[in-house]
Amino acid sequence: DALPICPARGEAGSMEEGVERRAVLEMVQANGTDDSCVTFVLHEEDHTLGNSLRYMIMKNPEIEFCGYCITHPSESKINFRIQTRGGIPAVEPFRRGLNELVDVCQHVLNTFEVRMQEYKEQTSAETQ
Repeated sequence: DALPICPARGEAGSMEEGVERRAVLEMVQANGTDDSCVTFVLHEEDHTLGNSLRYMIMKNPEIEFCGYCITHPSESKINFRIQTRGGIPAVEPFRRGLNELVDVCQHVLNTFEVRMQEYKEQTSAETQ
């Protein structure tokens, strides 16, 4: 069974009647398995998120397996599988990995903006 986790992009807070809400994240778990082995289906995503997130999650020593695949070149979704050690629910390192990836991206953005401002100030001073 697939469990919808969150609303589709651009539809958060949209409560219009007749508008179908499609989940951007589903959690798929085989019958008879525990929470330590889960496949997450991420809709409207590709290798950009998949490989970055896999890297962040694999840094965690509690992870036994983490991998992803693109279901088909014509579909924009990935199957992202996590298997943990010690009965830790797979959703925990998944959530932690996403948060750490957001932190890294924010750091890169902040550094870029600071350097761009320094560059603009430097070129402005040189032209005067």
